[in-house]
Amino acid sequence: MKDKADIDPEQLLTLIRQWAQELGFQQLGVTDIDLSVHQPHLDAWLAKNFHGDMHYMERHRDLRLDPAQLHPGTLRVLSVRMDYSLSLDQTLAPLQQKHKAYISRYARGRDYHKLIRRRLQRLAERISGQVGAFGYRAFVDSAPVLERALAEKAGLGWIGKNTMLINKQAGSWFFLGELFTDLPLPVDAPASAHCGSCSACLDICPTQAFVGPNLLDARRCISYLTIELKGSIPEELRAPMGNRVFGCDDCQLICPWNKFTRISEEADFAPRHTLDSSELSALFLWTADMFEQRTEGSAIRRIGYEGWLRNLAVGLGNAPSTIPVIEALRQREHHESALVREHVQWALRRHGITTF
Repeated sequence: MKDKADIDPEQLLTLIRQWAQELGFQQLGVTDIDLSVHQPHLDAWLAKNFHGDMHYMERHRDLRLDPAQLHPGTLRVLSVRMDYSLSLDQTLAPLQQKHKAYISRYARGRDYHKLIRRRLQRLAERISGQVGAFGYRAFVDSAPVLERALAEKAGLGWIGKNTMLINKQAGSWFFLGELFTDLPLPVDAPASAHCGSCSACLDICPTQAFVGPNLLDARRCISYLTIELKGSIPEELRAPMGNRVFGCDDCQLICPWNKFTRISEEADFAPRHTLDSSELSALFLWTADMFEQRTEGSAIRRIGYEGWLRNLAVGLGNAPSTIPVIEALRQREHHESALVREHVQWALRRHGITTF
């Protein structure tokens, strides 16, 4: 182990990139912590209340814009990405199977947060073995971090019109993670934008959540409605949700850059409990215990059983009027949760059934 002062930053970064690849990351980039260029966009977005009930976005605004406030001593951010798609299919065909639940690709397997955080911790340990003790903190979508802005600055891709990070060689089906550090590593050049005149993602949004390029009104976004929103889903947005019961992938499925999607080699991302092809009616009949058991270690767990039933009720309201669909809704018509009852009764009315 060398003394920090004797370490060549360029050589160290070469080693770090190699270690990151060995740990399953497809790319690692380095950026400084100046996010001032993103402040006007964030402030305007918050001022228009496009964050809806995600009050933490406003509450931790200063921390998002200044990584050194979030973790004192931070000089650089190591930004990493990890592919998660297990399919090269970019069609919207699954959304036409109205009797089946559509769950966003990222949430079908095990929760990525712990997996990536463990890998980042192992990366930090390898760095420590080379340079000795150093300051760092790992983040994976778990703190006030402008991760896409940092990833763009670190050269991992550009923030597309759909607000997703897009990479020219890999599309957008990947997770991001960050290692804040006090090591004065050389920084990478930021990525340039390559959306051009394409507006496919803006045009296809089922709920018209995009106010314009790079500008999302989260209050209309299906990912927000099915995950972040804890109360009643606005009635005018329920029918456009179709069979999407946890998240939404439309703006990625339609993106031309995803023709470069790379298949993930991570076994933990494989679908569990047939969540990539389950009947809405079957999922709706899960008991609370079944939900807890089958969402263990899953990102779906965070919405809770009540939110799960609420979302599925909307999907069933948009499904064909079949006997399994009607019977499933009837079984929850008098559910103890007022939130679930409201959405079930709406769904039954969609099928022409009067509720009391």
